[in-house]
Amino acid sequence: MFSPGLKRATLVVASLLLSSTMVHAQQLAICTTPQRPACPAALPDISDQEFTFSRLIFADNQEAINNLGDRIGYPHWQADCSESEPHFISAMKRLTRVETNEQSQSISLMDERLFDFPFLYLVEAGFASFSQLEADNLREYLLRGGFLLVDDFHGSYQWSQFENWMNQVFPDRPIVELSNDHEIFNVHFPIDEFIQIPGLRALCLNPGETWELPISKSMAVVESNASRQQAKWFGILDDQDRVMVVVNWNMDLGDAWEHADMEEYSALYTATAYRLGVNYVIYGMTH
Repeated sequence: MFSPGLKRATLVVASLLLSSTMVHAQQLAICTTPQRPACPAALPDISDQEFTFSRLIFADNQEAINNLGDRIGYPHWQADCSESEPHFISAMKRLTRVETNEQSQSISLMDERLFDFPFLYLVEAGFASFSQLEADNLREYLLRGGFLLVDDFHGSYQWSQFENWMNQVFPDRPIVELSNDHEIFNVHFPIDEFIQIPGLRALCLNPGETWELPISKSMAVVESNASRQQAKWFGILDDQDRVMVVVNWNMDLGDAWEHADMEEYSALYTATAYRLGVNYVIYGMTH
């Protein structure tokens, strides 16, 4: 026969377990049932503001989708755009003196106004596919002073897919690892701690870790967990050693911006992601 005290303790433990289970279930639902975001179209006119957040549109690579599985159910270029852009734009206005457009846009490499916007953002790079004409336009854009931020792709297979299409753009330029003391990490905010910035999916489905689990549905795609566990920063440089493309591998800045006001998402990840993003914009706008 249980004592009253033991009964109360048992009820408290059961209540805590139920609460924890419910929270985990809610997080799991967020991770496994993503809603298609409402991405803005290309702006009808050129903005008179210095900076307009411009997300790059691309066709999905069907081979990558077949091999890895389609976990989001809509074009991969759209990931997180409903919330990540507005949050980041607010941060630019709050943390810098850069004249920042309230509106963001989504733009194609075939849009003739591409060269009016010096900063492009690309997500899910492991699922991207470009025609040779698009690759040629991107090369011209970057060599004329444009800047590309690559974010939210993970593991060795997605890296190989990214390398494939980037080789279309720059067959003669290597992708080099950026040192922690590179100017791009200190141009506005000094980045003192280089941490892996996880997407919400990683935190939900891989508790206690910050790296995303492999999602391969193909026997042809086999990769170790190690290829996803360490964040890396890479760049592609022009002839004057200007970073034209900055590559964030095994991390998800967009999720960190998007979930800045979510209690379950650590402020450490969010703060670092904002500092990195601001640095990238200011470096890209001034170099």
